[in-house]
Amino acid sequence: MKILLVAYDNDSHISFFPLGIAYIASACRRAGHEVKIYNQDIYHWPEEHLTNLLNHEHFDAIGLGVIGGYWQYRKMIRISEAINEAKDRPFFILGGHGPSPEPEYFLRKTRANAAVIGEGEETIVDLLEAIETNRPLSLIKGIAYLDSSGGFFQNQRRPLIQNLETIAFPAWDLFPMEHYALYAPNPAVKRNDRCMLMLTGRGCPFKCNFCYRLDTGLRIRSNENVIQEIKRLKEEYRITYFAFWDELLMNSVSRVAELCQDFLDEKLEIRWECNGRLNYAKPELLKLMKEAGCTFINYGIECMDDEILRTMKKCLTTKQIIEGVENTLAAGIHPGLNIIFGNIGESRETLQKGLDFLFKYDDHNQLRTIRPVTPYPGSPLYYHAIENGLLEGPEDFYERKHVNSDLLSVNFTQMNDDEFHRALLEANTKLIEKNYEIKRKETLETAQKLYLEKDTGFRGFRIV
Repeated sequence: MKILLVAYDNDSHISFFPLGIAYIASACRRAGHEVKIYNQDIYHWPEEHLTNLLNHEHFDAIGLGVIGGYWQYRKMIRISEAINEAKDRPFFILGGHGPSPEPEYFLRKTRANAAVIGEGEETIVDLLEAIETNRPLSLIKGIAYLDSSGGFFQNQRRPLIQNLETIAFPAWDLFPMEHYALYAPNPAVKRNDRCMLMLTGRGCPFKCNFCYRLDTGLRIRSNENVIQEIKRLKEEYRITYFAFWDELLMNSVSRVAELCQDFLDEKLEIRWECNGRLNYAKPELLKLMKEAGCTFINYGIECMDDEILRTMKKCLTTKQIIEGVENTLAAGIHPGLNIIFGNIGESRETLQKGLDFLFKYDDHNQLRTIRPVTPYPGSPLYYHAIENGLLEGPEDFYERKHVNSDLLSVNFTQMNDDEFHRALLEANTKLIEKNYEIKRKETLETAQKLYLEKDTGFRGFRIV
């Protein structure tokens, strides 16, 4: 069968590598299908370009994977309309974190034929075989679908893939890798670095109340398998900087220490970043991570109030947060300090605690602001909002409430909406002013070094 997988436009000049699509492409190709990637993300084609392609080139199936963000949702609607307008419309398959919690809503909204629920590498192969051989869709685990009369059906969930090493490496050769290698995940990336996303594992052992991940537990690849992929990316695409996109690479001290030691033993000489947890941010581990090439750790702090952290089910304390951030800074690694506001029980006082923390510990490697918490479908907060009359369901969320990630979608506080946004404006104004005050100082120091010390290494007053 001939399959088209859509990498949609994120409205960004440089896009990060669509890792999920690349894994699905590998699975389809391994099963004997012909796979083509529609790179709207790079070429910024209008939606009618896709309709025109489908009218002139036959595909048996088309796949579109989306997460639950407001931009992605609206983009999905426009792409779906383009697919449905095609005279030779392929079998239309949805996937990703967006449709998985509310598949019926997404199927009816997009008029897709089927949605893959959860992990897709095995499900997509079975689904394509069913389409090709006219097997009943009711036999395929891990999908939801609409029948010819518009009836909705959701089949039994497919078990997670326990051995991640049975999954083929991403189909890099189907993508314009020279474009994606230019993507710089954070300012620690050097101008001559070539960057790529990777996964060393899937899942997370924690259950924060705002997380919309449906699958529980953690599965990790062997260090040998991870290093094999790193070496291939280095040799075939000259990648020097790796953004490990695991939900939580720092899932235990021992695991990360062993991985870093193997990086050193193999003399990989790479630079990299990851997502981490501050209760694991111990001096000895961070020293080893730094030696192994780590430049940046993205931490989900979320709040600097212990009662709210318990409400969130973060399994983290403010003491652990402060110690971990201090250890990270001492190790010479940039910390990403992410704080959200508006969870159950929050107030101006809890917001101020987060603001005070950022003022003290943010190293201004990135512009850091505070965002409102969003109860994405699938998260405990989403169901709490429905049970308490704050939200009606997926249509209310996507069509009326979640209009921008930096605006309030559901108010769990005792503040009214205007007070909430005013509080965020005041807090973020201070953070923005502080950031640019420091950047101004750094730029002026650069100018002084240039003109007073005759710095011949100066390359111009530019960001990149």
